[in-house]
Amino acid sequence: MALMITDECINCDVCEPVCPNEAIYQGQDIYEINPDLCTECVGHFDTPQCVDVCPIDCIPLNPDVVETKPQLLKKYQKLTQVRS
Repeated sequence: MALMITDECINCDVCEPVCPNEAIYQGQDIYEINPDLCTECVGHFDTPQCVDVCPIDCIPLNPDVVETKPQLLKKYQKLTQVRS
């Protein structure tokens, strides 16, 4: 699954710079996550970096974008052009 940022976001600016895929961007009101770029940090880190740094815990899994770890790894490989 990709992650999502909920309305509880306080725009603290800590999540955007830690995203290795540049999936996080400033939306109209709060930060948002592009699900096409989010790999939950699979391939980069053991845990999602945005979740680790979020001070208010407003970054859950996105129930509308269901992906398995192998699918996330494949997306990571495509995004980074790593060949297996």
